[in-house]
Parts: sequence; C-alpha cells; structure tokens
Amino acid sequence: MKRCTKIVMLGSALLLTAGAASAATASNAPRQQEAASDAPRQREAAALTGTAKLYRSAGDDITFSFDAHLAAKDKADPMKATGTFRFSHYLNGSGARAEVEVDCLITGGKVAVVSGVITESDLPGAEGKRVGVTVHDLGRHDRLGYSWASTGRPGEGDEPPRCVSSAPFEKVKKGTGDFTVVPWQPEL
Repeated sequence: MKRCTKIVMLGSALLLTAGAASAATASNAPRQQEAASDAPRQREAAALTGTAKLYRSAGDDITFSFDAHLAAKDKADPMKATGTFRFSHYLNGSGARAEVEVDCLITGGKVAVVSGVITESDLPGAEGKRVGVTVHDLGRHDRLGYSWASTGRPGEGDEPPRCVSSAPFEKVKKGTGDFTVVPWQPEL
C-alpha cells in the first residue's frame, strides 16, 4: 500500500510539474510576441476625442462628440486628418443632429480646431456643407465654439474654410466634459 501511494504521489507530482511547465511556456508566448511588437511607436501627431453636453440655462440638449486624428506620418499636413464628429441640438422635442467627416485638425496645447463636411443630417440643406468647431480642454471645465456662431446655421450661412472656427465661448455642462486634446508639434 505504501508503494502504491508513493507511485500515485510521484505521478501527481510529475503531472503538476508538467502542467506548470506548460503554463509557464504558454504564458511566456504572449510576452515574447509583445516584445517583438514593442517596437517604438510614434504617437499620433494630433487628436481630439471625447463627448460633452453644453450648458444652456433654458435646458437645451446640445451634445458634441469627437473622434478626430492626425497620424504621425501626416504630421506636416493637418488637412490629412481623419475621423468624425457629431453634434445635436434639441429643445422641447425639436432640433437637429449632424455627422461630420473630418477634413482638418490643428491643435496647440489644450486647444483644438477641427473642421469637416456634414455627411448626414436632419437639418435641411446642411449635408455637404463644411463646419468648424474649437475645443479648449480644461479638464472638468471644457469650453467649445463653432463656426456657425458667426457664419449662420449650417446650410443657410457661409461655409468656413478648413480648420476655421470661433473662439470657445460655450461652457460645457458640469459633469459631462471629457474632451482630450493631443497637441500638434509640427517641425518649424
């Protein structure tokens, strides 16, 4: 009986050792793959991301969302920016929304100016028109401005050129701002 117990214990020990060795080999495989892919990555040249609602005392529901990027390889040309941004404005059940394809992104410090062409909207005459937005990333107190503050509603007013907007005069509603600006650092 003693001999049988020793064989079972020895067999169990061998299985545990083999299992541990296999697990160690398996857990090292991803690390080895990570090491191979840990080549130095360039950060993107500029970015504007995040979502926030604007503050309006009348209770307007105004939301802006950004996912705009300038790749490192395009650092010298902000007009090669890609991505989208969306905005909507509703009050008492009426209003409109728009989705915009980014055509330019310039950032400096915590400020970003992004422009693009409206690709989808329920605002009459807005599709195909360019708009611009400015964001000041101040943490929980972000600010925002938009080109139609001075040019007229998208589809009715003048279109700004690429990367043009207004000063960030609007306040973000408390607790909703999470804009993030990656500063552009062009070679001058």
